[in-house]
Amino acid sequence: FVKLLRFFRLYNAVYVVVLAISNVLSRRKLLRFYSQFVNEGDLCFDIGANIGNRIGVFLKLGATVVAVEPQNSCMRKLLKKYGNNNKVFLVHKALGSREGKGNLILSNSHTVSSMSKEWIDCVRDSDMFFTSTSAFQWHENVTVPVTTLDKLIRKYGSPAVCKIDVEGFEYQVIKGLSQPAEMISFEFTPTPKLINRSIESIKHLSAIGNVQFNYSFGESMILA
Repeated sequence: FVKLLRFFRLYNAVYVVVLAISNVLSRRKLLRFYSQFVNEGDLCFDIGANIGNRIGVFLKLGATVVAVEPQNSCMRKLLKKYGNNNKVFLVHKALGSREGKGNLILSNSHTVSSMSKEWIDCVRDSDMFFTSTSAFQWHENVTVPVTTLDKLIRKYGSPAVCKIDVEGFEYQVIKGLSQPAEMISFEFTPTPKLINRSIESIKHLSAIGNVQFNYSFGESMILA
Protein backbone atom coordinates (compact mmCIF):
# COMPACT_ATOMS: atom_id res chain seq x y z
CA PHE A 1 0.00 0.00 0.00
CA VAL A 2 2.81 2.40 0.93
CA LYS A 3 4.65 1.56 -2.29
CA LEU A 4 1.51 2.34 -4.30
CA LEU A 5 1.12 5.68 -2.56
CA ARG A 6 4.72 6.55 -3.30
CA PHE A 7 4.33 5.43 -6.91
CA PHE A 8 1.40 7.78 -7.38
CA ARG A 9 3.20 10.48 -5.36
CA LEU A 10 0.45 10.52 -2.74
CA TYR A 11 2.47 9.31 0.24
CA ASN A 12 3.37 12.76 1.63
CA ALA A 13 -0.18 14.07 1.26
CA VAL A 14 -1.71 11.03 2.96
CA TYR A 15 0.92 11.13 5.71
CA VAL A 16 0.15 14.80 6.46
CA VAL A 17 -3.59 14.09 6.65
CA VAL A 18 -3.12 11.05 8.92
CA LEU A 19 -0.75 13.01 11.16
CA ALA A 20 -3.21 15.91 11.40
CA ILE A 21 -6.06 13.58 12.37
CA SER A 22 -3.84 11.85 14.93
CA ASN A 23 -2.88 15.21 16.47
CA VAL A 24 -6.53 16.26 16.75
CA LEU A 25 -7.52 13.00 18.43
CA SER A 26 -4.54 13.19 20.79
CA ARG A 27 -5.43 16.77 21.76
CA ARG A 28 -9.04 15.77 22.49
CA LYS A 29 -7.81 12.93 24.69
CA LEU A 30 -5.49 15.28 26.59
CA LEU A 31 -8.27 17.83 27.06
CA ARG A 32 -10.60 15.19 28.49
CA PHE A 33 -7.95 13.96 30.88
CA TYR A 34 -6.68 17.29 32.20
CA SER A 35 -10.17 18.81 32.44
CA GLN A 36 -10.60 16.60 35.52
CA PHE A 37 -7.94 18.65 37.30
CA VAL A 38 -7.67 22.07 35.61
CA ASN A 39 -10.20 24.89 35.93
CA GLU A 40 -10.38 28.38 34.46
CA GLY A 41 -7.80 30.62 36.12
CA ASP A 42 -5.62 27.79 37.48
CA LEU A 43 -1.84 27.68 37.32
CA CYS A 44 -0.13 24.70 35.64
CA PHE A 45 3.53 23.71 35.57
CA ASP A 46 4.81 21.92 32.46
CA ILE A 47 8.19 20.50 33.46
CA GLY A 48 9.93 19.15 30.39
CA ALA A 49 7.72 21.15 28.05
CA ASN A 50 9.64 20.05 24.94
CA ILE A 51 7.82 21.73 22.02
CA GLY A 52 4.67 22.46 24.00
CA ASN A 53 1.90 19.96 23.28
CA ARG A 54 0.67 20.23 26.87
CA ILE A 55 0.90 24.03 26.94
CA GLY A 56 -1.85 24.43 24.35
CA VAL A 57 -4.09 22.03 26.28
CA PHE A 58 -3.63 23.90 29.56
CA LEU A 59 -4.32 27.22 27.83
CA LYS A 60 -7.46 25.82 26.23
CA LEU A 61 -8.69 24.90 29.72
CA GLY A 62 -8.16 28.50 30.84
CA ALA A 63 -4.95 28.07 32.82
CA THR A 64 -1.78 30.09 33.08
CA VAL A 65 1.29 27.97 32.30
CA VAL A 66 4.86 27.94 33.57
CA ALA A 67 6.78 25.88 31.00
CA VAL A 68 10.29 24.66 31.83
CA GLU A 69 12.57 23.40 29.04
CA PRO A 70 16.40 23.28 28.93
CA GLN A 71 16.91 22.38 25.24
CA ASN A 72 17.81 25.35 23.04
CA SER A 73 16.10 23.91 19.96
CA CYS A 74 12.84 23.33 21.81
CA MET A 75 12.95 26.71 23.55
CA ARG A 76 13.31 28.48 20.21
CA LYS A 77 10.08 26.84 19.06
CA LEU A 78 8.33 27.67 22.33
CA LEU A 79 9.42 31.30 22.10
CA LYS A 80 8.17 31.52 18.53
CA LYS A 81 4.77 30.10 19.47
CA TYR A 82 4.22 31.41 23.00
CA GLY A 83 6.79 34.18 23.52
CA ASN A 84 4.15 36.92 23.28
CA ASN A 85 1.46 35.07 25.24
CA ASN A 86 0.99 36.74 28.62
CA LYS A 87 -0.44 33.51 30.07
CA VAL A 88 2.73 31.52 29.37
CA PHE A 89 5.97 31.93 31.34
CA LEU A 90 8.89 30.21 29.62
CA VAL A 91 11.78 29.07 31.84
CA HIS A 92 14.90 28.10 29.90
CA LYS A 93 16.33 25.79 32.56
CA ALA A 94 16.26 22.22 33.81
CA LEU A 95 14.85 21.17 37.17
CA GLY A 96 16.61 19.09 39.78
CA SER A 97 16.99 18.48 43.50
CA ARG A 98 18.94 21.72 44.02
CA GLU A 99 19.88 24.88 42.17
CA GLY A 100 23.09 24.99 40.18
CA LYS A 101 24.31 23.48 36.92
CA GLY A 102 23.59 20.12 35.37
CA ASN A 103 24.65 17.94 32.45
CA LEU A 104 22.08 17.51 29.67
CA ILE A 105 22.78 14.74 27.17
CA LEU A 106 21.36 15.80 23.81
CA SER A 107 19.89 13.34 21.34
CA ASN A 108 19.24 13.53 17.61
CA SER A 109 15.60 13.26 18.71
CA HIS A 110 14.66 16.10 21.08
CA THR A 111 12.04 13.88 22.75
CA VAL A 112 14.70 11.64 24.34
CA SER A 113 17.38 14.09 25.42
CA SER A 114 17.94 13.46 29.12
CA MET A 115 19.90 14.33 32.24
CA SER A 116 19.85 10.66 33.30
CA LYS A 117 22.60 8.48 31.86
CA GLU A 118 20.99 5.54 33.64
CA TRP A 119 17.77 6.12 31.68
CA ILE A 120 19.64 6.48 28.39
CA ASP A 121 21.49 3.21 28.99
CA CYS A 122 18.15 1.53 29.72
CA VAL A 123 16.67 2.85 26.46
CA ARG A 124 19.65 1.51 24.53
CA ASP A 125 19.21 -1.93 26.10
CA SER A 126 15.43 -2.21 25.69
CA ASP A 127 12.60 -1.88 23.18
CA MET A 128 10.50 0.47 25.33
CA PHE A 129 9.86 2.77 22.37
CA PHE A 130 8.78 -0.12 20.13
CA THR A 131 11.34 0.92 17.55
CA SER A 132 14.96 0.25 16.81
CA THR A 133 17.04 1.96 19.46
CA SER A 134 19.64 2.58 16.75
CA ALA A 135 17.33 5.39 15.60
CA PHE A 136 18.37 7.32 18.72
CA GLN A 137 21.83 8.75 19.16
CA TRP A 138 23.04 10.77 22.14
CA HIS A 139 25.83 12.89 20.72
CA GLU A 140 26.52 15.91 22.90
CA ASN A 141 26.81 16.93 26.55
CA VAL A 142 25.84 20.48 27.45
CA THR A 143 25.84 22.30 30.77
CA VAL A 144 22.47 23.84 31.64
CA PRO A 145 21.20 25.94 34.57
CA VAL A 146 19.10 24.02 37.10
CA THR A 147 16.40 25.29 39.43
CA THR A 148 13.88 23.51 41.67
CA LEU A 149 10.15 23.09 42.07
CA ASP A 150 10.33 24.96 45.37
CA LYS A 151 11.92 27.95 43.60
CA LEU A 152 9.25 27.91 40.89
CA ILE A 153 6.46 27.83 43.48
CA ARG A 154 8.07 30.69 45.37
CA LYS A 155 8.15 32.79 42.18
CA TYR A 156 4.92 31.83 40.41
CA GLY A 157 2.70 30.22 43.05
CA SER A 158 1.51 26.68 43.72
CA PRO A 159 0.12 24.89 40.64
CA ALA A 160 -3.17 23.05 40.32
CA VAL A 161 -1.33 20.59 38.07
CA CYS A 162 2.39 19.91 37.80
CA LYS A 163 3.27 17.67 34.86
CA ILE A 164 6.81 16.23 34.94
CA ASP A 165 8.19 14.42 31.89
CA VAL A 166 11.98 14.59 31.90
CA GLU A 167 13.13 11.21 30.54
CA GLY A 168 14.24 9.40 33.67
CA PHE A 169 15.17 12.45 35.77
CA GLU A 170 11.77 12.68 37.48
CA TYR A 171 12.99 11.61 40.92
CA GLN A 172 15.61 14.37 41.01
CA VAL A 173 12.95 16.92 40.04
CA ILE A 174 10.57 15.68 42.74
CA LYS A 175 13.34 15.80 45.33
CA GLY A 176 13.39 19.54 44.70
CA LEU A 177 9.89 19.80 46.20
CA SER A 178 9.49 20.18 49.97
CA GLN A 179 5.82 21.19 50.17
CA PRO A 180 2.50 19.60 49.17
CA ALA A 181 1.23 20.17 45.63
CA GLU A 182 -2.37 19.71 44.54
CA MET A 183 -1.73 17.28 41.68
CA ILE A 184 1.53 15.95 40.22
CA SER A 185 1.74 13.84 37.09
CA PHE A 186 5.16 12.28 36.52
CA GLU A 187 6.42 9.82 33.95
CA PHE A 188 7.54 6.40 35.12
CA THR A 189 9.60 3.84 33.23
CA PRO A 190 8.28 0.29 33.82
CA THR A 191 11.59 -1.55 33.70
CA PRO A 192 13.05 -3.50 36.66
CA LYS A 193 16.01 -1.15 36.89
CA LEU A 194 14.17 2.16 36.65
CA ILE A 195 10.90 1.42 38.47
CA ASN A 196 12.81 1.93 41.72
CA ARG A 197 13.20 5.61 40.82
CA SER A 198 9.42 5.89 40.66
CA ILE A 199 9.11 4.16 44.03
CA GLU A 200 11.57 6.67 45.49
CA SER A 201 9.46 9.49 44.03
CA ILE A 202 6.35 8.04 45.66
CA LYS A 203 8.14 7.77 49.00
CA HIS A 204 9.31 11.37 48.79
CA LEU A 205 5.83 12.69 47.98
CA SER A 206 4.33 10.57 50.76
CA ALA A 207 6.73 12.12 53.25
CA ILE A 208 5.62 15.65 52.30
CA GLY A 209 1.91 15.21 52.98
CA ASN A 210 -1.23 13.11 52.74
CA VAL A 211 -1.32 11.83 49.16
CA GLN A 212 -3.18 9.46 46.86
CA PHE A 213 -1.70 7.78 43.80
CA ASN A 214 -2.99 6.42 40.51
CA TYR A 215 -1.41 5.58 37.17
CA SER A 216 -2.00 5.27 33.46
CA PHE A 217 0.11 3.53 30.84
CA GLY A 218 1.78 5.38 28.00
CA GLU A 219 -0.37 8.11 26.48
CA SER A 220 -3.63 6.31 27.21
CA MET A 221 -4.78 9.16 29.50
CA ILE A 222 -6.94 6.61 31.33
CA LEU A 223 -6.48 6.20 35.07
CA ALA A 224 -6.53 2.70 36.52
